Amino acid sequence: MATATDPRPTVGSLQLTGATGLPGTTTELDITGMTCASCANRIERRLNKLDGVAATVNYATEKARVTAADAVSVADLVRTVQEAGYGATVRAPAASAPDAPGTDGAAGATGNAGADGHDPAYDRVRRLRERLVVSTVLTVPVIAMSMVPALQFTYWQWASLTLAAPVVVWGAGPFHRAAWTNLRHGTTTMDTLVSMGTLAAFGWSLRALFLGDAGVPGMVHPFELTVARTDGSGNLYLEVASGVTTFLLAGRYVEARSKRQAGAALRALLEMGAKDVAVLRTGSDGRDVEGRVPVGSLTVGTRFVVRPGEKIATDGLVEQGTSAVDASMLTGESVPVAVVPGDAVVGATVNAGGRLVVRATRVGADTQLAQMARLVEDAQNGKAQVQRLADRVSGIFVPVVIAIAVATLGYWLGTGDGTAAAFTAAVAVLIIACPCALGLATPKALMVGTGRGAQLGILIKGPELLESTRRVDTVVLDKTGTVTTGQMRLRDVVPAEGESADDVLLLAAAVEDASEHPVARAVATGARERLVATPGAEHPLPAMADFANSEGLGVRGVVTAEGVPHDVVVGRASFVEGSGTAVPDELATAMRRAEESGGTAVVVAWDGAARGVLVVADAVKPTSAEAITRLRGLGLHPVLLTGDNAATARAVGAEVGVAPDDVIAEVLPADKVDVVKRLQAEGRVVAMVGDGVNDAAALAQADLGLAMGTGTDVAIEASDLTLVRGDLRVAADAIRLSRRTLATIKGNLFWAFAYNVAALPLAAAGLLNPMLAGAAMAFSSVFVVTNSLRLRSFRPSTASA
Repeated sequence: MATATDPRPTVGSLQLTGATGLPGTTTELDITGMTCASCANRIERRLNKLDGVAATVNYATEKARVTAADAVSVADLVRTVQEAGYGATVRAPAASAPDAPGTDGAAGATGNAGADGHDPAYDRVRRLRERLVVSTVLTVPVIAMSMVPALQFTYWQWASLTLAAPVVVWGAGPFHRAAWTNLRHGTTTMDTLVSMGTLAAFGWSLRALFLGDAGVPGMVHPFELTVARTDGSGNLYLEVASGVTTFLLAGRYVEARSKRQAGAALRALLEMGAKDVAVLRTGSDGRDVEGRVPVGSLTVGTRFVVRPGEKIATDGLVEQGTSAVDASMLTGESVPVAVVPGDAVVGATVNAGGRLVVRATRVGADTQLAQMARLVEDAQNGKAQVQRLADRVSGIFVPVVIAIAVATLGYWLGTGDGTAAAFTAAVAVLIIACPCALGLATPKALMVGTGRGAQLGILIKGPELLESTRRVDTVVLDKTGTVTTGQMRLRDVVPAEGESADDVLLLAAAVEDASEHPVARAVATGARERLVATPGAEHPLPAMADFANSEGLGVRGVVTAEGVPHDVVVGRASFVEGSGTAVPDELATAMRRAEESGGTAVVVAWDGAARGVLVVADAVKPTSAEAITRLRGLGLHPVLLTGDNAATARAVGAEVGVAPDDVIAEVLPADKVDVVKRLQAEGRVVAMVGDGVNDAAALAQADLGLAMGTGTDVAIEASDLTLVRGDLRVAADAIRLSRRTLATIKGNLFWAFAYNVAALPLAAAGLLNPMLAGAAMAFSSVFVVTNSLRLRSFRPSTASA
């Protein structure tokens, strides 16, 4: 546990390792030019062909995470991407942004502003919107005239050509450019299908107008949902060419806008930090001089002022002042936390009370905010096992579709139903077969799920662990610091017959105040809290002299109360009896009962007589019992694990609702991992929740490790999930969110696969007009995106969130 003198932030230091776990340098690239999952798959394959390179490319976030051996330069990586027909730039280091230290830019999905202040993701959305609006205005009358014969005036077909041409040429320009780029590199993507389909429809229409019967005045063209059984000389497909383009632009626009929405939680993290700060410097007269500077100029050790209502500029220790800090945006905890000199505070939290003077302990990329943002991005960049199947499918999908389209064309020509029927069915196959939904299914849900988790103080380190949350059936809970506070507190005062409980506590606290032992600190703190007459004040303890400490046994000293000196002894019964004072049976009984209920008891004696018993205990967190009930509701079997004695462990277990048979006590720190292994050997899938260094091995061994963010760096590093605040109920929320994210991913993949499996045969059979096929294809991607966005509505079950 972090203490008041510990320079670490109280939520831990989230140190990161390489995303791939391989030796070498990890580089992040922003990728431009990707239009579908096939693009990402192609770039990934090209990068992984380089010796010593392990790369992951994410279509939704438009980023590549590459771990390369020292022999492979960044220039080699960028050139490889460019040779594949796409653009790549190296992401700027996190600490380079002068107004937001420690925050990674996240162009693309997260939509952070670039170096010139513009948001690339917003610019893409704006350009798509403009293209969509113009195309829609031109396309609506073309479709209306094609579908309603009553609107087909004498030269309507030529008016349709005039309106459709800009849509096919300019509106569909991004599809054509991407298809041409891919063709030059000998590859195909979804854009190839779209470009081929729209140009084929437009080209056929030009032939019918200029060389066939479609251009004659008064020509009437009925609209059909299925293929037309004619020779095709009078058939127009202008509504198909322009309608498909408009539908696909609409899908692209919704997709691009949703990417920005999906990255909103991460952007909120990145933008939470303060922009400038009031630093204190020593003037020529030796006094502190206050001046505002950009946050980026802060260094470790700098002292700065935080006024009420201001954001704390960076992680640090409070040197002066008392206040309450609102950390809700960072931890999800809505109740402000009181801070006093010596307490750690975290950057981006808000000072809700008095003026504070803070000394910076972490700046730039080392801050808690930056580390949290990095963890979220790491999770979004990863791939779950279910996504890898989708990647393999989308990588071969386009060539297969083109082959199916050619086969469809040949089949229909062979049936003798006419050239128009063959052409219509082939174009429908090209247009309806879109692998985009497959490519978006996993990363989009991950973006939203991990972003929402970060808002609630739940950090998911990678997509692979989502499968583990579904399979887990047993949760092992470390007692100290997880189920309990990890801090001893005064629980009870039992005075001997005829003695005052306040006198027993006051004189004992006067002696214990000079000791650093946890029991002594609990007694002294408890006295100050219990004996104070005015809320918020601090009770003055009597003067004490001649202090003596017997290590592990007790303390003694001379306490002067109301002018009368008393020789006070506080400690174990054996220590008190060794000083010549007998412990009566009533106090011995009180000690035995206290120890059976999980407490630690000490005897208080003065002037040769035992006066009472003080009971201290590691307090159970008030939310632990509720948390265990919620874990049971998720189908998990709780097991309490501790190094404490069996009586104490069973008492804590009874208080929080863990059966005695599920309490494992007197376990040495090194043996905790053996307990996890034993449970796994019994066929259980184990989650472990802990916070200490001695929990790290067990967290790593468990099928799912959850670290309390109030714990140590080692425990956090060994875990799969980090719970930023120390509320055990968040563990249940983390598992719920992970399971819901996994369910969303699987739902996305099911419908994406089902769509293509069902749509391709219908198109090849001539049961779909190409325009309807385009609308259906666009809808599939929109469905995946909007289904993923539903994760933003996830609500924690914690009452305080």
